[in-house]
Amino acid sequence: MQHYLLLRIAHSLPAILLLLGVLAHVFMLWKAWRGGDAAVLQRKLRRTRVLSLPLLGGLALSLPVSGWWLVDSQGWPLGQTWLLGSSLLFGVLAAFGLLLAGRLNAWQALGETPASARLLRFTAAYAGLIVLLLLAIMGLMGAKPA
Repeated sequence: MQHYLLLRIAHSLPAILLLLGVLAHVFMLWKAWRGGDAAVLQRKLRRTRVLSLPLLGGLALSLPVSGWWLVDSQGWPLGQTWLLGSSLLFGVLAAFGLLLAGRLNAWQALGETPASARLLRFTAAYAGLIVLLLLAIMGLMGAKPA
């Protein structure tokens, strides 16, 4: 049973780090945007795109692997409702993550020019939906059978 506990920790830790990372970047970019300094915002956007998106993407890609390993070690069928629902939500999460990365690229490409309200709304909506989807997936994982 210790093997299962170690797997659960190895699966839960990246999920928690992913959620905290997304929330930290949303707050960091919001604070830089509210500050009004375009140079600071560009630095934060560059850091988010170059350093953090690959790290957060790696954390996100580790979740299906460790999740499958957990399910396989317990012998649960892959057709359970909570597994199918969380897999579907994870696919939607991946799509919104790619859309958010595209919006961040467009935002950084503007340089010193202020971003349009439409771009900011879409960026905020994608970030909010990503956080909501992560919380929903975590809720399904918590509601699974013991």
